[in-house]
Amino acid sequence: MKIVAGVGKNKKVIEAIENVNFEVLQTESEEELVKLLFNGHADAAIRGSLSASKIMIKLREKYPKIARASYIDLKGQKFLLAPVGIDEGDDLKQKLLIAWEGSQFLTSIGIKPKLGILSGGRPQDYGRSTKIDDSLEDGELLTSLINKESIDAKHYFIIIEDAIKEGANLIIAPDGICGNLIFRTLVLLGNGKSHGAVTLGMKEIYVDTSRSQDVEGYKNALKFAYYLANLKKQI
Repeated sequence: MKIVAGVGKNKKVIEAIENVNFEVLQTESEEELVKLLFNGHADAAIRGSLSASKIMIKLREKYPKIARASYIDLKGQKFLLAPVGIDEGDDLKQKLLIAWEGSQFLTSIGIKPKLGILSGGRPQDYGRSTKIDDSLEDGELLTSLINKESIDAKHYFIIIEDAIKEGANLIIAPDGICGNLIFRTLVLLGNGKSHGAVTLGMKEIYVDTSRSQDVEGYKNALKFAYYLANLKKQI
């Protein structure tokens, strides 16, 4: 089993690689990372500290509709958070695709999907602004469409704490900017532990990582990629 990791000039990635007990190929090239992943020379890949945008451009040449979902452990409760790419989840169609692909991913690793849909206010905030109204309506419609696919989903509006308390394992933010801010607040400022962001909608396993991550975060992402690759081989 081989995992390829982008090291760039980040010594934290190299330190993380030195502290796992499986083989990790190192590369300083986004193109080489994707090539090793696509030609099967690596069983999974993590971004490490390479350019996320350059890698995503390469991945989208083969998979135009992919999106990332961060796998977070918050005080023992693990869940996916998406979208987290700032250019992802901009419309209802994209978020519906994320909901579907995220649910498929959870099912594939033996977890029954329970989705928590977020929007820009509480129900009683309707009428405060057009932007809030659009967000609330979007959340209601998205939840309805997901439920029609026989997937358990609930609209939690802006109350993310209730979604976590009630055991939602796929949190869908209003858009990628909001998702990225939630990730940074939980993981980089709070007590959340990141295992990287799995890329939904592709056959190969690619785990994105934040350049602001510490050694433990990169180590978690490497282990997560290894776990997913090992699980895939068993299926």
